[in-house]
Amino acid sequence: MLQKTSHFMRQANFIGGEWVQADSGGTVDVTNPATGLVIGTVPKSGKAETRRAIEAAEAAFQSWKKTSVLERHKLLRKLHDAIMDNQQPLAELLTMEQGKSLAESKGEIAISAAYVLWFAEEGRRAYGDVVPSPWGDRRILVTKEPTGVIAAITPWNFPSSMLSRKLAPALAAGCTTVVKPASQTPYSGLAWGALCEEAGFPKGTVNILTGSAGEIGDEICANPLVKKITFTGSTEVGKMLMAKAASTVKKVSMELGGNAPFLVFDDADIDRAVEGAMVAKYRNSGQTCVCTNRFFVQAGVYDAFVERFSEASRKLKVGAGLEEGTQQGPLIDEKAVEKVEEFVADAKAKGGKVVAGGKRHALGGSFFEPTVIADAKPNMMFMKEEIFGPVAPVFRFETEEEAVKLANDTEFGLACYFYTGNLGRAFRVMEGLKYGMVGVNEGLITTVEAPFGGVKESGVGREGGHQGIEDYLDTKYVCIGGLGL
Repeated sequence: MLQKTSHFMRQANFIGGEWVQADSGGTVDVTNPATGLVIGTVPKSGKAETRRAIEAAEAAFQSWKKTSVLERHKLLRKLHDAIMDNQQPLAELLTMEQGKSLAESKGEIAISAAYVLWFAEEGRRAYGDVVPSPWGDRRILVTKEPTGVIAAITPWNFPSSMLSRKLAPALAAGCTTVVKPASQTPYSGLAWGALCEEAGFPKGTVNILTGSAGEIGDEICANPLVKKITFTGSTEVGKMLMAKAASTVKKVSMELGGNAPFLVFDDADIDRAVEGAMVAKYRNSGQTCVCTNRFFVQAGVYDAFVERFSEASRKLKVGAGLEEGTQQGPLIDEKAVEKVEEFVADAKAKGGKVVAGGKRHALGGSFFEPTVIADAKPNMMFMKEEIFGPVAPVFRFETEEEAVKLANDTEFGLACYFYTGNLGRAFRVMEGLKYGMVGVNEGLITTVEAPFGGVKESGVGREGGHQGIEDYLDTKYVCIGGLGL
């Protein structure tokens, strides 16, 4: 391990500007999914440590909220530079604990920095209003103020960029933060403590702790000092957090599960569709909430698409993320592999045909072959459940109306993709799909400039875009009277 990487691999909580262990002294092992070996430990924190982090954030908020937007802007720019100056070691650390290829990790670190830079600018544009008054001697102002202490709970699949999308707008708005990264990938979260130290953020503005999800989550939900919870993860956990947060009526933003459809019409550019399918399905080994879960291909091009997509899938280089040329790393753990095997077995039992992959990779461990399953049917598990692995079921459809109906047949509504060469169809289908994000003839659409988020049971709120800072600001109406005008 490079020395610079180890500088960011902090094995302690970051609370009130200090690196500290859990009160109990307990620890959690962190494993490299490519090797199965333990690479380190982090504190096993609970309610007491969480309460202390929240109190540190509340104390820091009293002064942080008074800093000028320009001051916050300058610090965020320093944070951006610190991230990019250390892109390689941060990416190596991410790959070691998460498993994705180094190329993907470097891309994630770059977009993490890009979110910081974006919100450094957006913080200066949190405009209010002067409203024309219905009274001659009164004036009406609408201002935006920081919400307060923000609690952020982040997932293991994008442990840096998911944190950036929460931390950057919160700090830009003048809020302080308490962060709980996923136990599988805590180092990429804790690294932000070291980065914020380096950038010069005041003590207590950023607090990061690891440990029991239940205990930490319960304290976050119950503590009245926390004014907002932002969470990325499963719909099941999101619903629990929303229910618990209701006791103190906290603001919530939730980026939850997905069941992304990918539609290919007869008039599509098939080569472009295959290229988009590869990135929409296999990025991060299929472990993203916007990964394609269900491919729907029109009958006229079904066989050609399956053949070309299968051929491309077989060519993917599977290996440890730090190895040269690796395109797909391991799944996060053994449980994830067993879940993928269950999907494949279910499909085969119901008439699905494995045309590429279909089993554990020869490398062993939690490596799994990129898999394409033809003749997928609506009664298979894929139709309703999120795969979160490198398995691509391909359904056949006849009409546009049928395709849109199948695509919408889910309680989720995060991302969707479709390919067509017909402009009228592009608008009809775009407007017919009930999703928060739509890619038309594109398989990778995430960017800092656009709002990221879903509808239905895929969540509430948006991250990124100019919309991304709004959830961290409260709107205040001020009526000034007695002006004697």
